[in-house]
Amino acid sequence: MAISDLYTSGLQKKNLIHFAAIANIAAVDGEINAEEEKLLRKFANKLDVDEPHYEEVLKNPKGFPIPSLHHKDERLEYIFELFQMIYADHEIDEPEAKLIYKYALGLGCSEERAKNVIAKSIKIFEGKFDFEDYKFLIER
Repeated sequence: MAISDLYTSGLQKKNLIHFAAIANIAAVDGEINAEEEKLLRKFANKLDVDEPHYEEVLKNPKGFPIPSLHHKDERLEYIFELFQMIYADHEIDEPEAKLIYKYALGLGCSEERAKNVIAKSIKIFEGKFDFEDYKFLIER
């Protein structure tokens, strides 16, 4: 089944693509363990993935590959959208941060770029940036 067949709205489709990519990353080392499944359930709730689609993705995460993004702006947009969803509850925990790092790598970011983007994104989404960063964002 193609991922595009699962949902009709663009937002729902994009949320499911994000969730499937995250599940795929969680399953990369074999079976999804209890801690990973708990985290996936949390992401499914944040991404508004319903139970039938959740089960479909978990049954065969490799059937939903991470999108191939060739442009850095596309990768950044996916990471940004994921941060928006994660920060819907105004917080990020360590397992979420680790999974986002793996997600960024899966999207094609280098290790250094992934760490940098994630660190800056956390500061931005938590509102913990200094005046120079603020000034840069405002004057850009």
